[in-house]
Amino acid sequence: MTEQDPLLKYREQHKHRLNYMPWLYRSLKPKNRVWAEAWQKEYQEYLMSMETVEIGENCFISPLAHIFAEPGRKIKIGDNTFIAADCTLHGPLEIGSEVAINHHCILDGGRVGIKLHDQVRIAAYCHLYAFDHGMDTDMPIYQQAVRSQGIEIERDVWLGAHVGIKDGVHIAEQAIVGMNSMVTKHVEKRAIVAGNPAKFIRYRD
Repeated sequence: MTEQDPLLKYREQHKHRLNYMPWLYRSLKPKNRVWAEAWQKEYQEYLMSMETVEIGENCFISPLAHIFAEPGRKIKIGDNTFIAADCTLHGPLEIGSEVAINHHCILDGGRVGIKLHDQVRIAAYCHLYAFDHGMDTDMPIYQQAVRSQGIEIERDVWLGAHVGIKDGVHIAEQAIVGMNSMVTKHVEKRAIVAGNPAKFIRYRD
């Protein structure tokens, strides 16, 4: 084994760690920042060449995430945003700056799209679907019309782990949704909600 081999093995493990804990990208030591930035630059350029994706400055996009943005379903990602491993993102999506999307999240913009304002924090295993099926009993579900109203989440909202957001929901700024909640109605500014379906608990202030 050469002297360089242990360093290469460590680098691969470091990449694996960053895929699942991308906030560590911000605090890399200078010697690691060099290879990490080159790694991200190469992957992001590849992604933008393959999909209808626009990526801002100083972002971390895990190569283990699944990013799909065909023409007409663009994904726009703001500066200083990170997307962790095993997420599935399908446009149209508009993602602001300093947004965190942790591992195993699913965001599907349907026809109308999902808009995340700046500084939204989405914990692991959250699901946001901006579409829904009809439920009439005169035909199978898969044959019924699909609607899409869109989802909007305003600035500085925190979604706890395993949160689901239904199509048509608007969450106002600085709200918090407790883990394992299902949001079916609009959430007020600075409100804390939790449960299935999510219900108001109190205001942050």
